[in-house]
Amino acid sequence: MSNFPILIAEDNLVSRKFLEKILVKAGHELVFTENGLKALEYFDEKFFPIVLTDWIMPEMDGLELCRAIRKRNTKGYVFIILLTSNDSKDEIVTGLEAGADDYLTKPVHPSELVVRLNTARRILDLERSMKKANEEIRTLSNKDFLTGCFNRSFLNERLPQEIERSERYKRPLSLIMCDIDYFKKVNDTYGHLTGDFVLKKFTEKISESIRSGVDWIARYGGEEFLIVLPETDLKSCCALAERLRMVISKTVINRGKQDICITASFGVSCFNPVDLVICDNSVSSDILISQADQCLYRAKNEGRNRVRY
Repeated sequence: MSNFPILIAEDNLVSRKFLEKILVKAGHELVFTENGLKALEYFDEKFFPIVLTDWIMPEMDGLELCRAIRKRNTKGYVFIILLTSNDSKDEIVTGLEAGADDYLTKPVHPSELVVRLNTARRILDLERSMKKANEEIRTLSNKDFLTGCFNRSFLNERLPQEIERSERYKRPLSLIMCDIDYFKKVNDTYGHLTGDFVLKKFTEKISESIRSGVDWIARYGGEEFLIVLPETDLKSCCALAERLRMVISKTVINRGKQDICITASFGVSCFNPVDLVICDNSVSSDILISQADQCLYRAKNEGRNRVRY
């Protein structure tokens, strides 16, 4: 199990020393405060997954601290254990309703405290595992299964955000739509499995040639791909497209005993909020994609293996 830092709010010095002795021995990282208000200040500065709080304290008691923490938008779940001298059912229910997950009756038994904290750690470990699994599922749902680049769904979601950012900061945004030339011939000559292999190698070469963490590529459909280039003006975009065209044309794809050579055509579009005047001061994903698509059509119509803008 993971060891989580524990925030402890306890106004009694003897109790603090007692808790420190037990929990340090158990290997926990501790931060002590003498009241709920101070504990909340610490909590706002640093996230604590486990909070151990006395009920009766000056300035802000344990119940108020529980309620305040529950109102906050935290980056993970906070497991709160309430310490109380009163073990009546009504008191326990009041504490749980205030947001506590568990309670311990004073004087605290060392073994019981360690066991309750182990329960908290198991719950928090489970939460972390679930968040990680959900993130992996989300990542997979955004990826094209065959090529590993982003899919059309991600493109539809992310491109409007890139346009909005471009408009907000008055920075250029460019698109490159590219298409493998005569791809049907590759499938007909070598088979669809080899065609799939060619698509993978094509996207690998493109990904290696663009800025990691800034530019991104999405499969638009079939053998068509869209490359999104934030902070890139038309001149720089055309230069990159030409470089990509040359990279692809010089690539030999080895598939068993077969050496396969391909070319690709590229269409470029650019949105620059500084230079481009638009009646509604906005541009849509459809407009940018359509412009790139029209330029790609020209490149293919004029003989393929070329860049048009």
